[in-house]
Amino acid sequence: MSYFIFWLNNGYSFRMSKTKVSYKWAFKEYIWPRKKIVSIGLFLIILRSLAGMVLPFASKTLIDDIVPSKDVSALWVLILIVCSAILVQAVTSFSLTRLLSVEAQHLIYLLRSQVQRKLLSLPINFFDNNKTGALVSRVMTDVEGVRNLVGTGLVQLIGGTITAIISLVILIKINALMTVFVLVPVGIFAFIAMKAFGYIRPIFKKRGVINAEVTGRLTETLGGVRVIKGFNAEEQENKSFQEGAEKLYLNVKQSLTATALITSSSTFLLGLASAGIMGIGGYFMMDNTMTFGEFISYTLFLGFMIAPIVQMSNIGSQLTEAMAGLDRTQELMEMTVEDDPKVRTNYLKDIKGDIVFKDVSFSYVESKEVLHNISFEANSGSVTALVGSSGSGKSTIASLAATFLKPTSGAVTLDGQDLSQVNLSSFRLNLGVVLQDDFLYAGTIRENVLFPRPNASEEELQNAIKGAYVNEFTDKFEEGLDTVIGERGVKLSGGQKQRISIARALLANPKIIILDEATSNLDTESESFIQKSLHTLMKDRTTLVIAHRLSTIQQADQILVIEEGKIAEQGKHDELIAKKGRYFDLYTYQSRI
Repeated sequence: MSYFIFWLNNGYSFRMSKTKVSYKWAFKEYIWPRKKIVSIGLFLIILRSLAGMVLPFASKTLIDDIVPSKDVSALWVLILIVCSAILVQAVTSFSLTRLLSVEAQHLIYLLRSQVQRKLLSLPINFFDNNKTGALVSRVMTDVEGVRNLVGTGLVQLIGGTITAIISLVILIKINALMTVFVLVPVGIFAFIAMKAFGYIRPIFKKRGVINAEVTGRLTETLGGVRVIKGFNAEEQENKSFQEGAEKLYLNVKQSLTATALITSSSTFLLGLASAGIMGIGGYFMMDNTMTFGEFISYTLFLGFMIAPIVQMSNIGSQLTEAMAGLDRTQELMEMTVEDDPKVRTNYLKDIKGDIVFKDVSFSYVESKEVLHNISFEANSGSVTALVGSSGSGKSTIASLAATFLKPTSGAVTLDGQDLSQVNLSSFRLNLGVVLQDDFLYAGTIRENVLFPRPNASEEELQNAIKGAYVNEFTDKFEEGLDTVIGERGVKLSGGQKQRISIARALLANPKIIILDEATSNLDTESESFIQKSLHTLMKDRTTLVIAHRLSTIQQADQILVIEEGKIAEQGKHDELIAKKGRYFDLYTYQSRI
């Protein structure tokens, strides 16, 4: 039992406070809520072990009593008892697998769902700083180890400890001197195993990080395969992946070394114990102080004591790996969510749509502001256009209005309420976004348009389709709206994808619209269609438009010229042209092109 207790505290020197929290957290979150199932599993594994101990007792009785007396009826009884014990072992083994293994897989399903839900609740900057593949690994791989906590792993560890203790008591009763000799190499092996587990755990945790990095890079590579082939960069990507795979290999190599040390030491030390037992047992039998039946029984019980210890080394390795993955899961689950209920206490109901930026500054990195004291009003139903050089801060302003980002200082308000204190779900029910590179699922056109409102009526769907002129090209497809468009809409042109995105926004029927280069991917014919649909989309809605094509925003209620994170100019198209400032330069330059 001391071996089990020590294992629960291994890794102490690596990170004392975090390790304690991790085990306490894992016990509270996963084991305690399933205490009944775990208790039943523990009972079954002890019952299986006790049934297994029938054979050593039966062997002694057979050799020392039944065979010498030639008692056939007693032989049949003994065989019946042994067969019954074997049946109990078979039934309990099946029940253990059915009960604990299934529950473990159910827990993995629940935990994956929780982690995925947690991921989507985190702020945008978290995703900006982490690779997609790495996050996929956290959802799919890190939680796998929990099966060793609730599954047969932990129960076998505890059950094996109890079995070893029971066997030890019986061994002492049979022959105390031989048992003392056995305990010396067993104790040395336990010490080596404990040290090895303390060494392995940080390796397993680092492996999770490396695996996530490699998975992330591979995901990016497969997603950008056209760019890679277009620039003949296959070899470059092969080299990058190979370097990551090598890091993973070296990490596995480290853990294998420790695992091999445990395995080889068990083979050597426990082998020495067996050899010693042969010698001591042989001496006692020649001295007539031990019967042959007692020696056979002792040998079998010794196996019952040693087998769980060897098994515990393997289970301990699995549990150590599980805790390393759960360390990373715990770190993720303890992150502050984007829609923090302690901070965002205001719930929006009916809104007008008056957006006001009050002296807003923002920085992605501390001490490096990208926006400086931005102030403007976007009244309900108005169209505000943001223009300026690339990197001037236009998209950052739009992200602040969409609550994807929070101001470093100042405030963004909606109908007089500070958006940093508004419940995000209640706000985003009234928000529609059309991005330059908008996201489409690898499903059908119908599914992508219905994305914001899956239960919308066919009439509402058709109105959105016609409003964005999606039917102009879907009518030519054999499957119509049920055409599968491939990953990220790869089978469609840029203009077609953009029109689907606008149809999606129309169907959502939001109060606030943010358009980020919504016409950038359109040809001249498509653009004329979209200009009409955008006019419908923006009617009676507060709209922020980011545009490089200045010809598309001449009717905006106000135009903000953003340069180096500041509002350089502000006014209507004609007013700004008359000023002959930065907007005039941008407009006349594009007109010549």
